[in-house]
Amino acid sequence: MRHDEIDTPRGPARIRLDPPVPAGGTVLVLGHGAGGDVDAPDLLAVRDAVRGTGAGVALVTQPYRVAGRRAPAPAGHLDEAWTAVLAELRRRLPAADRWVVGGRSSGARVACRTAVAVGASGIVTLAFPLHPPGRPERSRADELRTGLPTLVVNGDRDPFGVPDPASGVEVVVRPGERHDLRRDPAGTAEVVREWLAARGWLR
Repeated sequence: MRHDEIDTPRGPARIRLDPPVPAGGTVLVLGHGAGGDVDAPDLLAVRDAVRGTGAGVALVTQPYRVAGRRAPAPAGHLDEAWTAVLAELRRRLPAADRWVVGGRSSGARVACRTAVAVGASGIVTLAFPLHPPGRPERSRADELRTGLPTLVVNGDRDPFGVPDPASGVEVVVRPGERHDLRRDPAGTAEVVREWLAARGWLR
């Protein structure tokens, strides 16, 4: 695993990169939640499950977290930094033939908003925050409508809601899980691994 920083227009982002083995193949790039980090149990479990297939995995820490702030940056700043990180990762891993983006909560939203622009083949979202707690009228479902194959893994007790399936959007509801998806990270990771494998994106 390589630990490194990448300069972005919003300050340095931090990455933990496990390149694909062999050099070609899929790279999964994952971002963290608004006040969290890339050590969240579900992100680490997904990393380990996907890395075990030989695919590459990059965990990305946004510049505001690198700077020690917990309050998230504006959406446009997050998207700008994420896009810059993806461009640099592509430069570093030119042999990779497929990029899948994703993350948990806020990181999932960033991945959805930028997926087409960064040339992603698909999206993996963990705990997608459909709406603020108690505010179902403020739905963010449109962010999932990218036209790309998308996996949503949410808990049935998530106060941020659970999106409905839609064209190209597969939703897997994990019983007993809340927004942190902490009860069974390995089970969540297996859902992701199986979804990627079913598309022929894992070796």
